[in-house]
Amino acid sequence: MDTRTCARCGKEFEPQREHARFCSARCRVAWNRDNLDPDRWGIGNRAPDKQIDPQTQASALEWAVIGMRDTTERLGRVRPTDCSQAFAVVGEAVWWVTIVDATMVRYHPQEYEAALAGLPEAERECTEGTFGGLRFVRNRMGYYADHADFISPETVPDGTGEAPITAWTWRPRPEPVLDSLRPRGRQWEMERYRAYQTWLAGRTMGEIFDRAAGFLTRAADMAGGGDSPGGDSAAGTLSASGL
Repeated sequence: MDTRTCARCGKEFEPQREHARFCSARCRVAWNRDNLDPDRWGIGNRAPDKQIDPQTQASALEWAVIGMRDTTERLGRVRPTDCSQAFAVVGEAVWWVTIVDATMVRYHPQEYEAALAGLPEAERECTEGTFGGLRFVRNRMGYYADHADFISPETVPDGTGEAPITAWTWRPRPEPVLDSLRPRGRQWEMERYRAYQTWLAGRTMGEIFDRAAGFLTRAADMAGGGDSPGGDSAAGTLSASGL
């Protein structure tokens, strides 16, 4: 049985969600009250006994967002005829997006949830599914499957050459073999796989990374770690660069 230690009370518990950190809603609320109350701790996201400088934390998130934005924007600049480089940039973009996503979920859960709650229901479902699918890519591409098994290069409509990378699509994938994982891990990986099949397969790189980077930029701005006051520095950049 997979267990974790509650971040609030220290009790061992069996997580029901992939990113669960608390054994109960009571512990989650209590932890948020003690650690995320701006009136008690100023602008920080941790209590003083954690010895973490809030400004340092915000700067680290800001640099991660900048890295994500720069990498996703490269998708519109790399020559599509160089498949090895194109595949590498897609893999790097997946890594950056999932790193920023995990940072927000782990260290800024309130802002992350607030950003999701601000979306219309259908868009929220699509956004959460997109991140689930990207986590599946992160876990499998380059380890259990080649980049070409996930990425489908496309040609321009008249067939005279390669379409921009932002117009390349995600290939449907067969159900993965997960015998080496524990039951809980198999459940989560299957959820990621289903999210990939539903929200990524058949869709373009530009659409997926535009949605993911745009949402994370807005969420990071809410947490004080964005790099632009408007919160939309990453949104629309891929569409403008070739989609």
